[in-house]
Amino acid sequence: MDHIKIVINGALGKMGRQVIKAVLSKPELDIVGAVEEKVTQQYLPLLETSELIPFSSDLNSLLESHKTDVVVDFTNATAAMAAARIATKRKVNMVIGTTGLSEENLREIERLCQANNVGVMVAPNFSLGAVLLMHLSKIAAKFFDYAEIIEMHHEKKIDAPSGTAIATAKAMLEARGKPFIYPKTEKETINNTRGGQIEGIAIHSMRLPGFMAGQEVILGGLGEALSLRSETISRESYMSGVNLAIKEITKHKGLVYGLDTLLKL
Repeated sequence: MDHIKIVINGALGKMGRQVIKAVLSKPELDIVGAVEEKVTQQYLPLLETSELIPFSSDLNSLLESHKTDVVVDFTNATAAMAAARIATKRKVNMVIGTTGLSEENLREIERLCQANNVGVMVAPNFSLGAVLLMHLSKIAAKFFDYAEIIEMHHEKKIDAPSGTAIATAKAMLEARGKPFIYPKTEKETINNTRGGQIEGIAIHSMRLPGFMAGQEVILGGLGEALSLRSETISRESYMSGVNLAIKEITKHKGLVYGLDTLLKL
């Protein structure tokens, strides 16, 4: 098997560092470069090995000077879109785990893929448990009229609700084919107590230490309730999905959305 050459965008972030460790554990994957917004050295030392890899704040120049098969991006929506425009133009595939991409962003990525004949994987979550939770929620959505989502994350997460919660709600609505019933509260003693709402699905966001990432989907029916819950306790849980996406995206053309697509759920 040919080695897959990878550049990591956002290499010094928490997820970027975890991706580096995961890639180094796979002999068929090679890191050929790393990118960060602010760089003060030419090479990035890998703590797990004695290796030094090219380190730059300029993704374009790095891709120009180093043959790359896949750019892995865990940054933010603005940086990820900038990277997608650069990578696809250079015929390089991408795996994007950044949340907060809009529908217009996804449409642009699809256009970039088609114009440059490459593949881009965008996934709101790489956790197997979270992906299975979304899949099971879609199945259950067909049988209940009421649904709410509680998503739990650490206190430093910058966006709310999470991309996973939004993706879960949209998937449930698509499976159900119509909005859920949203019970209206006659009086809210504290504003926004009921959280946000997407077509009848109330979404509540928790932000506090003690959580890394988790989600519970609660569906209600006559005389019963069904709860589906997934909780991530370590970023290591994402790495099996990331490694799978890196290997598979080189075989696809166009936008691939969601890890469930690769898992054939």
